[in-house]
Amino acid sequence: MTAHAETIRSLRVEHITKRFPGVIACSDISLSVGQGEILALVGENGAGKTTLMNILMGLYTPDEGKIYLNDEPVSFRSPADALACGIGMVHQQYMLVPDLTVLENVALGMQNALSMEEGKGRGRNRMKTDVRAVRTKIEEISSLYGLKVDPDAYIWQISVGEQQRVELIKTLCMGARFLILDEPTSALTPQETDDLIQLLRRMSSKLSIIFISHKLSEVKALCDTMVILRGGQLVYSGKTADHSAADIAELMTGHTVNLSMNRPALNVGQDMLVVKDLCVRGDRGHLALDHLNLSIRAGEIVGLAGVSGNGQRELAEALTGLRGIVSGSMVLDGQELQGKSPLDIISCGMGYIPEERNIEGIVPSMSIRENLVLKDIGTPAFSRRGLLKNKTIDHNAKSLCETFDVRCPGTETAAGSLSGGNIQKVILAREIARSPKFLIAVYPIRGLDMGAAEFIHRQLLDLRDSGVGILLISEEMEEVMDLSDRIAVIFKGKIQKVLEKSEANQRKLGILMAGVEEFDEAV
Repeated sequence: MTAHAETIRSLRVEHITKRFPGVIACSDISLSVGQGEILALVGENGAGKTTLMNILMGLYTPDEGKIYLNDEPVSFRSPADALACGIGMVHQQYMLVPDLTVLENVALGMQNALSMEEGKGRGRNRMKTDVRAVRTKIEEISSLYGLKVDPDAYIWQISVGEQQRVELIKTLCMGARFLILDEPTSALTPQETDDLIQLLRRMSSKLSIIFISHKLSEVKALCDTMVILRGGQLVYSGKTADHSAADIAELMTGHTVNLSMNRPALNVGQDMLVVKDLCVRGDRGHLALDHLNLSIRAGEIVGLAGVSGNGQRELAEALTGLRGIVSGSMVLDGQELQGKSPLDIISCGMGYIPEERNIEGIVPSMSIRENLVLKDIGTPAFSRRGLLKNKTIDHNAKSLCETFDVRCPGTETAAGSLSGGNIQKVILAREIARSPKFLIAVYPIRGLDMGAAEFIHRQLLDLRDSGVGILLISEEMEEVMDLSDRIAVIFKGKIQKVLEKSEANQRKLGILMAGVEEFDEAV
């Protein structure tokens, strides 16, 4: 990298303000990061964290304020300028090309970095040499930091957790000396998160890090200092140790937050979803689900616990008609789902909160009001003889946005411009408003702040209490243990064991998730 990358002693921003139509995303914000320091940047979705970091990366130009690198004012007109100074960012929304392999994505990133450094592109022959070197570099980084990926896998074939690892590997391979990590653990398992925290601690001896996270246990474990934003303004800057996790959550949201809210299920009925001997192939042709059996009753939440890549995605897609099955049976309230189209399964009463909220959950370019009626636009409720009932659609959108606390300038706003928490609320509002018999919720609070997570958990529990059966798929151990009435552990496409809530603890679940079926019950 350049000389800048080797000599970053301090980075600070002073009095940064950034306005967008109808909103002030950042208002007079200042912060500084010293050499070898890990600074936590926390706040609710929409508090201004990502906007501030996008300014630091040259994606946005501030309306007011300045950036200083080693006490010298700098101006980044593009991410290339920031990277030339050794500043790299791992974004929450992945910057990967789906139709290219892991190796090709990392090679593209490294090639761009080399081109910027030398002021010229690469020829075809040199590119081949670079790709071979990139493979070696990926293997080195993967082995050194425990971030295992398959270099030859296509991005569209791998899980969200694996894509997050690719982003981190890509940034490290490009030689970043100052890291900005935007929710780096949102797609990682607890074990992977612990490994990443250890990695960042080791890395901080050689570089500085800005760590953006909603997981306050990670902030407390990793960061000595923190900055808290709320509503685009700075509300705290100081030592992390001076505040408990509860204090930090209250500073973030402006009110007391309680995520541990489960109560016993009181309205449990008969089996609502019964899956028998389900076999489903993954994208690479292997058997992702291998004679899986699972039943979920009306009025209960069953959490599916497992390490990413053990068949969770394939199960959700098979149940919603998005993936064909090899054999087996899926029965929802007495109706066989095998062979039915996604529309038919929706009509049977299936609700779905997908893993990829921005890709599968909404149409980003369409308005909030349109996204809220996507599944019912052709029904008599919202159209007549092919003509939309716009007043009804408007009333529906305003009512749901108010009920589900969707924070937006208006219902005509493009859904893709919302924060992650508000996008998730739009999806949840649409699914609940349809009065489903059953709901599949895949990573429902991934990447969300504590306030949004608290709201979504409350809605899921209320839905359960109304008699709806819920399959909760999550890699957040605390979320699974807190919300679930029963917990099913999946390993290599099979259910290892189903535990009652009273039986489960983190050690026992961790052993089952590792594939050990029989163990000392004393654990």
